[in-house]
Amino acid sequence: MRLGTSSPLQHDSPEMWAAQQLELGCRTVVFPVQSNEPEEKITAYKEAADRAGLTIAEVGIWRNALSPDPEERKKNMDYCVQQLRLADYVGAKCCVNVAGAFGERWDGPYKENFSENARKEIIRMVRQIIDTADVKNTFFTLEPMPWMVPTDPKDYKKLLDEVERDRFAVHVDIINMTNSADRYFHPEELVDECADLLGDKIKSCHIKDIHLGQEYTVKLTECVPGLGEFQIRYYAEKMHAIDEDMPMILEHLQTDEEYIRYMGYLKEVLNGLY
Repeated sequence: MRLGTSSPLQHDSPEMWAAQQLELGCRTVVFPVQSNEPEEKITAYKEAADRAGLTIAEVGIWRNALSPDPEERKKNMDYCVQQLRLADYVGAKCCVNVAGAFGERWDGPYKENFSENARKEIIRMVRQIIDTADVKNTFFTLEPMPWMVPTDPKDYKKLLDEVERDRFAVHVDIINMTNSADRYFHPEELVDECADLLGDKIKSCHIKDIHLGQEYTVKLTECVPGLGEFQIRYYAEKMHAIDEDMPMILEHLQTDEEYIRYMGYLKEVLNGLY
């Protein structure tokens, strides 16, 4: 496996960016430049990563391609296509987004997210992005979420079969899938199910932690590695067994100092794997 973070850290040049990632202990990165930025800048960061031996784990999208607003939806769909083409150009393992939400908040929890119409729209959306982008070197993926498709390994496998596109693959965020007491108390079973059902379709993973609060009712809170109870090493071992270069990306921290601190923790916990 290859550890990385979602943060580019503060830097002044592509060379500084790559050097700091290596110093942090990263062997993979989230690409820090967007498709609407100058081509010269994109190429400079790609070449800096290549020279440093850093693989590019992901190109992120993070926009609602199912927005209820038609104009916003078209703009976001176009951005999805351009980001997927960017991922193809830089040789990223995948381009990742969430499926999208049927409400005001782009990634929000709505009953409509699980409707038959929503599933049809998700399938249509994924097919259109992949067919329009026509990529050869990367994959389009959807990050699992607690309250939108896909929420678990079985649902992701079903979606892969429904979409029927070779360039549709899997992004794993095991903590986002931990959305019930049962999954919280049986993390190894959840990880095993991911590995068994999705296998080599998995192209990149997020790594973090989760804590169950004592207050009623069930209150599960994402947290930094080590402040929760998830079996992080077991998760990493299973993903490493699928691909020895599997990206494992630390995310959702607030400062450079936090990324430095918790990457240090992960390197201790995952000693011998990364």
